[in-house]
Amino acid sequence: MKVLLKRYSPFVLLLFVFISCQESEPKLEAIIAPSGLSVTSDISVDGSGIVVFNATAENAISYKYTFSDGTSEISPSGIVTKRFTKTGLNTYGVVVIAYGTGGNSSSTSFEVEVQSDFSDPEAIELLTGNGSKTWYWAASEPGHLGVGQNDADAANNFYPNFFSEVPFGKAGNPDSECIYEDQLVFTLDGETLKYELNNLGKTFFNVSYQDVAGGSAGFDFCYDFDTSGEKIVTLAPSESFVAGNGVEGQTRGTVMNFTDGGFMGYYIGATSYEILSLTANRMIVRAVQGNDDFLAWYHTFSTTDPLVEEEESLIWSDEFDTDGAPDSASWNYDLGDGCPDLCQWGNDEAQSYTNDPSNIVVEDGLLKITAIENAGNYTSARINSKGKFEFQYGRVEIRAKLPAGGGTWPALWMLGGDIDTNPWPGAGEIDIMEHAGNNQDVIQGATHDPINFGGDARKINTTISGVSDDFHVYGIEWTAAVITFTIDGVEYGSILNDANRPFDKDFYFVLNIAMGGTFGGAIDPSFTQSTMEVDYIRVYQ
Repeated sequence: MKVLLKRYSPFVLLLFVFISCQESEPKLEAIIAPSGLSVTSDISVDGSGIVVFNATAENAISYKYTFSDGTSEISPSGIVTKRFTKTGLNTYGVVVIAYGTGGNSSSTSFEVEVQSDFSDPEAIELLTGNGSKTWYWAASEPGHLGVGQNDADAANNFYPNFFSEVPFGKAGNPDSECIYEDQLVFTLDGETLKYELNNLGKTFFNVSYQDVAGGSAGFDFCYDFDTSGEKIVTLAPSESFVAGNGVEGQTRGTVMNFTDGGFMGYYIGATSYEILSLTANRMIVRAVQGNDDFLAWYHTFSTTDPLVEEEESLIWSDEFDTDGAPDSASWNYDLGDGCPDLCQWGNDEAQSYTNDPSNIVVEDGLLKITAIENAGNYTSARINSKGKFEFQYGRVEIRAKLPAGGGTWPALWMLGGDIDTNPWPGAGEIDIMEHAGNNQDVIQGATHDPINFGGDARKINTTISGVSDDFHVYGIEWTAAVITFTIDGVEYGSILNDANRPFDKDFYFVLNIAMGGTFGGAIDPSFTQSTMEVDYIRVYQ
């Protein structure tokens, strides 16, 4: 890297003005004013905007740099590496103060001309909305707070492989729950990006920094701490291990540098945060812990306040209150045995699907799907909402009474809307409810994806008596972080969602009764017919 070396001396009056101040009547012999203050600046000419300053003075114990871009930095050694980020060739004023004992000081001021080619205007727009925007901890997501290694191990240095917090893991504990009260406000003021942390009086401190807050808890703790006052944020290109991996999508490649000790909610001694990903309503950042540079912390934020419950609204439903065939505006039929593409529907199922009223009909306010045996053959029905109603995220309720009989396999489930171009299991599958008549009253929820599918699918189950005698409400609550399974509004298990799974897009419903197959098992020889009745399907967001 080429550098242009400039050395400034108190005797070069054309470049800067030297001012010396000292008490005229020192009370202690040890009080000595710094003298001979001079500053060198190594100015990068590669467009990075980096300048390395080195201040020296006799009898100085510390130095303070103040820059005309609104930032400042204190350096006991006198050495400061500063990245100027305003795009283009710009001139900046610099004031350097050398402090001696007893508060005595000497100062000098000068200008530097610096070229910076880095800019990320989209990041500024996303952070601020070209005005002001408030961010909160994405407390409902797994890993919203996490920590991992900070080294050249490209297989593990880009995610929190040491610890990943569970959704709302800090809630309910007065020692830690203050973290979810943080409000991080980014504001665009002209061309200046500003930031203020409103912590409602308390900050969650890493134990290594509790002395900053005057604490002694001996573990991470919420301490009273004043974070008021705007900080200036400058953007710079990332030079982290993650950026060095060179893997697309692992990092945005932009670093936020906060002035005056600014930090993003959790106090880890860091004032620089690398943006890994950023959208209009979600942000993931990575920061290296100040006194343990082998640790990298990960924070996930959103524009939704985790402490405010959002009102749900019903966005779609079918109440099955019109007799006849299922509403063609909402439902398609799957017909036949799945051949030639997916014979026996891929699961060694025995049934063939029809649209005959004997197999599927709406009457008495209920959708009725009936599996029927006829001379050793089986017919049933399967409908789907593909292309007619698809959605991403929300709460689903399906009130149903299940069929009975060995070999019956009723299912209320969902498939990814891109299944035509992304074949199963790539498109993803969410099984809201599956039941095997050979395992009466055991309800299973599951997900299938390229990582876990078929016999290796992620599954949970519970037992509810009388599922073939009584109606129950089978449901899920589906978010970007987790898919929670419920019966009659009571959670019985959850499956984590993450970026490696295909559960971040539109899905559609499938309702059916299969016979036999890999889940239904052996069909009872005495089976004749049985019906699944569905009272309604409702989707809330």
